[in-house]
Amino acid sequence: MQILHGISFMVMAAVVAAQAQNNPFTVGSLRAGPGEAVSGMLEVPAASDPGSQVPITILHGARPGPVLALVAGVHGYEYPPILALQKLRSQVDPQGLSGTLLLVHVANLPSFLGRTIYFSPIDHKNLNRVFPGKRDGTTSERIAHAITTQVIDRCDYLVDLHCGDGNESLRPYLYQPVTGRARLDAVMAEMALVWGLDHIVIERGRPTDPAASIYCSTTAVTRGKPALTVEDGYLGTSDPESIERLVRGALSLMRHLKMLEGTPQRVSSPVFLDPAQVLTSPATGTLFPRVQRGHYVAKGALVASITDFFGRQIAEVRSPFDGVVLYVVATPPISKDQPVAFIGAPRK
Repeated sequence: MQILHGISFMVMAAVVAAQAQNNPFTVGSLRAGPGEAVSGMLEVPAASDPGSQVPITILHGARPGPVLALVAGVHGYEYPPILALQKLRSQVDPQGLSGTLLLVHVANLPSFLGRTIYFSPIDHKNLNRVFPGKRDGTTSERIAHAITTQVIDRCDYLVDLHCGDGNESLRPYLYQPVTGRARLDAVMAEMALVWGLDHIVIERGRPTDPAASIYCSTTAVTRGKPALTVEDGYLGTSDPESIERLVRGALSLMRHLKMLEGTPQRVSSPVFLDPAQVLTSPATGTLFPRVQRGHYVAKGALVASITDFFGRQIAEVRSPFDGVVLYVVATPPISKDQPVAFIGAPRK
């Protein structure tokens, strides 16, 4: 009886999934039927400050399957993920798709159009620090609320796509969250391996409260949905290699999730980085990086020096342990407490 009950439950679940796939998929005012691709704007209304729009594509497959959300442009100066999703949209045919692919092309349109690093030109907030957002908050908080309610709450899996901002010289890596929930962690570990990047940061200690999740990917994880954050690209450039890696990673993950036919790529010799630490500046002034992305440094090695605006050295930043430079800020302006570099220690 237990076996029959289990089979009945699986059949019922399959029927429910099929019925859901036969229905239109909606995000805001956008509506895509089975086998259709629809693009348009998710509106973020004005309040005490200006509103915004979020360009979104729904690729609603002809066959049942999971809902995968890929989010680009949370930081608007990070271009390779934005361009990668444009390419991906043209390569995925919803008629051959199982499940639904949601593409958030540019989450932070004010930052993208304003060419700003980290912060919105409207409310001066970092969108990736205000999730899950507020319906009645500032522009960034309302954008986060719209993405949370219309995208994250609608998906089964999520990948937040980033790269080195206009000031960050970055080598490709991704963050694999570890929550202590065995099943969720196992799914995310597999997602990390099939994305195809060989440097994987083990991410511990992220928020656990869904009402105060702070980060885009963590918002999904706190709701029990597997998620990754990918970093691929550097210094605000639009380099073709990063764009192609991002497209390949997305297609590989979709094959892993059985959304597309084919065999996913899989990293054969991953480098797990645990611990990893962001090094911040002890002073405001002019930054002189002393290392390069991808280089290995010893504990105590000089990572960067800082001068005042007259050229007098006022501070140094040194590595807290042996590790690899995942990114280093490579442009001169630096403010106190802002990131200087990110160092990861390969697990032994």
